Amino acid sequence: MTPKLAAYIAAGKALDADEREIAALALQQVDASDQAAIDDAWDQVVGRRLDEIVSGKVEPVSGRETIAIARARSAARRK
Repeated sequence: MTPKLAAYIAAGKALDADEREIAALALQQVDASDQAAIDDAWDQVVGRRLDEIVSGKVEPVSGRETIAIARARSAARRK
């Protein structure tokens, strides 16, 4: 963590709960041009993934199976 970030965090902790909430929401906001770029990137990803499923290049995995895979990989990393 940089000293600048540590100072911002310390200043944030000095705020009351309402001010912290407002600051957190403000930090999460993205301006319109950045959001448009993010949306375009996601549209490309979704389109590519859909094409992969439709073409048979990849096979969909159920949500439960995905969670099981993630848990197994996480457990393996902890060893």
